[in-house]
Amino acid sequence: MTKAELQALWATRIAEYQASGQSVREWCASQEGVSPRQLWYWLRKYKNQNVVSSGKSNRWLPVEISEKASIDQGHTLLVKIGPAGIEVRPGFDPALLSQVVRVLVAIC
Repeated sequence: MTKAELQALWATRIAEYQASGQSVREWCASQEGVSPRQLWYWLRKYKNQNVVSSGKSNRWLPVEISEKASIDQGHTLLVKIGPAGIEVRPGFDPALLSQVVRVLVAIC
């Protein structure tokens, strides 16, 4: 079994476990060959990766940047992430903007 197949199998198992409403021990007892220890391992693994719990997939969008692109004095750039909007003005801190965007992507 490939790594991708194993991850897909456990993603399915975790979804089934979460939908069952059973405790880890109860659910594992009803599954052949699945120990509570394995289930806890994969639950932690997916919790850290936010793969199963979020139910969202990441999507890349194209961005076109031209040499003329700049924010002149008095002009602003509006960045929308889900329902949130960020107004970027001249002199902004790129590191701070990056951190804010990461947080918004995680919660939106």
